Amino acid sequence: MSKLWTLEWNLFALMGVGFLVRKIGLADKKAEGFLTDLVLYVVLPCNIFQSFAGQRAQLAAGEYLAVLLVSAGIQLLSLLYARLAFPREHRDRRCSLGYAMICSNAGFLGNPIAEGVFGQTGLMLTSVYLIPQRIMMWSQGLAIYSGVSDKKATVRKVVTHPCVVACALGIAVMAAGWAVPDFLLEPIQTIGRCNTVLSMMVIGMILGEIDLNHLVDRTIIRFTAHRLLLMPLAVYLICLALPVSESVRGVSTLLAAMPAGATTSMLSAKYDRDPAFATRLVVFTTLCSIPAIFLWSLIVTR
Repeated sequence: MSKLWTLEWNLFALMGVGFLVRKIGLADKKAEGFLTDLVLYVVLPCNIFQSFAGQRAQLAAGEYLAVLLVSAGIQLLSLLYARLAFPREHRDRRCSLGYAMICSNAGFLGNPIAEGVFGQTGLMLTSVYLIPQRIMMWSQGLAIYSGVSDKKATVRKVVTHPCVVACALGIAVMAAGWAVPDFLLEPIQTIGRCNTVLSMMVIGMILGEIDLNHLVDRTIIRFTAHRLLLMPLAVYLICLALPVSESVRGVSTLLAAMPAGATTSMLSAKYDRDPAFATRLVVFTTLCSIPAIFLWSLIVTR
C-alpha cells in the first residue's frame, strides 16, 4: 500500500511541476510539442527496448499472446461501445467521443503506471498491449474524423513506429539470449529512465493550458465514467473468466482505465470537429484518472 501511495504521489508531483512550468511561462505550446515528440520517438522506445534487452526472458510466449489477444478484444469492445453509448450527441462531438474511447492515453501515461505497479513485467506486457491500439488509432481512429482509411499507410506507420520497432527488437534480443554490449545498453537505459519524468511533466503542461472554470459538462462527465470506470470494470470481469495470469489481467485492467489520448485534441483541430470540446475531454479525463488509476491499482494488486 505504501509503495502505491508513493508511486501516485511521485506521478502527481511530476504533473504539478509540468503544470507550473506551463503556467509561469517557462514552456510554451512549441516546447510542449517538442517534449511530446521526444518522449514518443526517442525516450519511450529506449525504455521499451531496455525493458526486454536488459534481462533474461521472464515471461512465456503465452503471456505475450494473451495480452495481445486481450488488447485486440478491448479495441473491438471499445469500437462497439463508442457507437452505442453516445447516439444523440452532435456529429462533431461523436467523433471525439468515439476516438477517445478507442484511443486512450495508454501509450503515454500507461507505461510509467504499469512499470510502477508491476515492474519490468508490466512494461514488457504494456509494450505488446499497445500494438492493437496503435493499429486502431491509425486506421479506424483516423477514419472517424476524416471518413477515409488508408490501409497501406496504416501498415507502414505501424511497422515503422519507433515504439513498435523497439518492442520487436527487444523481444528478439531477449528470446535469443543475446547480450547487448554495455557501451550500447547503458546509454539506452539512461535515456529510458527519463520516460516517467518527461511523460508526467508533459501531461501537467497540457493541464496548464485549460481554463478549469469552463471544463465540464454532462457529456464529459458521462464519458469519463464510461472511460475510467465501466470499461476497466468490464475488462477486469472478462479477464477473471479467462485463463490469463494476474499480471496480464492487472496490466489490461489498468491500461483500460487510461484517460482520453492527447491526439484527440490534435485530430479534432485538424478536421475542425469542435476542438474545444475535445481538449476539455482530454483534460478532464486526465484529471479524474489520478484517483481512478489509484483505485484500479489497489484492486488489481490485492
